[in-house]
Amino acid sequence: MKIRNTFFLLAPVVFVAFGFYLKQQNTGEDVLLRAITASLQAAHYNPVEINDDFSKKVFGQYLKNIDANKRMLLQSDVDELKVYELQIDDQAKAGSYELFEKSLNILEQRLNLTEGFYNDILSKPFDFTHEETVDFSDDIPYVNTEAELKERWRKYLKYSVLARLYADKLAQDKKIENSDTAITPTSMDSLEASVRRSVLKTHVDYYKRLKRLERKDRLSLYINSLTSIYDPHTNYFPPADKENFDIQMSGQLEGIGAQLQDKDGYIKITNIIPGGPSSLQGELEAQDLIIKVKQEGEEAVSVVDWRIDDAVKIIRGKKGTKVTLTVRKPDGSEKDITITRDVVVLEETYAKSLIISDEDNVKSGYVYLPSFYADFRNPRGHFSWKDVKIEIEKLKTAGVKGIILDLRNNGGGSLDDVVKMGGLFIDEGPIVQVKEKGRQPEVLKDRYAGAEWEGALVIMVNEFSASASEIMAAAMQDYNRAVIVGSSSTHGKGTVQRFLDLNRTIRSKDVPDLGSIKLTIQKFYRINGDATQLKGVSSDVLLPDNYMFIQTGEKENEYAMEWDQIPSSAYDAKRYAINNKVIKKSQNRVKKNETFNLIEENARRWEKEREDQTYPLSLVSYTKQEEQDKKEGEKFEVLSKLELPGFKVENIPSDLEVINTEDSRKKRNSDWIKNISKDPYVYESLQIIEDLN
Repeated sequence: MKIRNTFFLLAPVVFVAFGFYLKQQNTGEDVLLRAITASLQAAHYNPVEINDDFSKKVFGQYLKNIDANKRMLLQSDVDELKVYELQIDDQAKAGSYELFEKSLNILEQRLNLTEGFYNDILSKPFDFTHEETVDFSDDIPYVNTEAELKERWRKYLKYSVLARLYADKLAQDKKIENSDTAITPTSMDSLEASVRRSVLKTHVDYYKRLKRLERKDRLSLYINSLTSIYDPHTNYFPPADKENFDIQMSGQLEGIGAQLQDKDGYIKITNIIPGGPSSLQGELEAQDLIIKVKQEGEEAVSVVDWRIDDAVKIIRGKKGTKVTLTVRKPDGSEKDITITRDVVVLEETYAKSLIISDEDNVKSGYVYLPSFYADFRNPRGHFSWKDVKIEIEKLKTAGVKGIILDLRNNGGGSLDDVVKMGGLFIDEGPIVQVKEKGRQPEVLKDRYAGAEWEGALVIMVNEFSASASEIMAAAMQDYNRAVIVGSSSTHGKGTVQRFLDLNRTIRSKDVPDLGSIKLTIQKFYRINGDATQLKGVSSDVLLPDNYMFIQTGEKENEYAMEWDQIPSSAYDAKRYAINNKVIKKSQNRVKKNETFNLIEENARRWEKEREDQTYPLSLVSYTKQEEQDKKEGEKFEVLSKLELPGFKVENIPSDLEVINTEDSRKKRNSDWIKNISKDPYVYESLQIIEDLN
């Protein structure tokens, strides 16, 4: 087991001054590879050299993409494909697909073989008294024979049935314990047979989808193995996929409000959309892996090894309907989460604020910013920097002594807005440097004298604060304007992507629609010259969290662009000063804080669980492990029931008139205040504000 800007996150490329002529009429496939490689070499911020080393990397990535779990190919298949390992670069330049064609033939054979495996294996009951284990580690080798491959499938299917059998038996026992008269006890043999039928149906449906895949779908997988070597955010989109991406980015489809990514055969949650159903429900989190999807009144369907667009089709649905996701948490535990599908509640995506205080009753302001949004279509619409300015004005009227800006889980947004927002907290000066390939850095500045807020400032971040959030935190840190509080580093995405229509790179009208390529064209740098790429922004005060020992963010991508430096821009770092004693005082408080110590202990438990990917295949041993994991987890349940005596959280009086106009709005506000009042990270940020004053 194991992520924005007028530049918004993605902006259209207006014109590309390169291309090549076609000597004769071509099919799209004939010219596609050449168009992509030409585009990448001409427009990518840091193009890689297309040589044998590049070819080896593409080969390894393609194998991972077509058989991440090593349950399809034999070692002899890999050896047969390895003939092309150092030829992919030449094939790409020539627009040929020899490796791809050969892999299609092998995969078709292996699909037929493994289809027979699961039908045969699942036709007979499993022996769950036999002590054995299954290894799901990433580094397991390919097997040598068909018999060994079938054995790998047997263990995989046995585990699938065992995990479901255990869960179903547990659910049945709980209903019996609660005297549920509607339940008719089922024997273990009958339960096992029922689960086997369900697992069989899942695989039959999955293989039907695999066999329906068109050539263009498989070709897209091959091409993206190539583009990913440039960086993980450079991707090829066939025409239909680009349309789906546009729909996703516009947020018009009703669903669960989460961004998904294909990660080694699993559907991974990369971001929870503010104001969406998942955000309001509260249990689904970034880094969760979706294992199964269940519609109302239907059986759960495994989505392991599914194409992401196929998974999205069954996760989406009509407003008001419910979907249950079985997710695997980073600690290895599995949880069923039921979400009511809906559209995003727009007002929940905007900046909002609260007044917070402790026993001394000294008021501070808390500003929550879910993203650096901007309504480019409507000059009178919502812009994050304007909305934050309004919240600051309200907090100043309320007499707060400091402000906390919460950028946790903020994935970024408008570059223009982060520059203007930075200007709310400094007199004037540079906020960020933006560099294109072959050009001098452009320094983006706040050009307006005076600051909206000159008092104490804390900025909260975590591993999922990215892009514009990192620009904001970095600028305030470079000016010594704010104390940055949170994870050891932010996400580390310091690049900008744009879409390029591939047909515009070809001087011919006789080619069908080739689709688009999203490629990295710029890089962000702090005003001190350091990139935010890869390293992110390091917090002044490190607050333990569950992900602190797990590699997250840009660092977990194998071919992420490197960190580097450019010359510093001219700025006054002496105008503001953070007393280092304040930071030291907070660090000492955190070390002695029982809650943060418990969070760190839980983080180490998560790390340990992720490292061990070996699971028992006997019912006795599996039950023992599950009960042990549950017992260990009970120690940390207190973290979800925290009470912070003396911590007072309330609305700004002027906001209550609007909040009280609607019951749903009142409920969302009440839940928000309740969550903040139990948040140890906000409470420690408040202590820092008080130390700064």
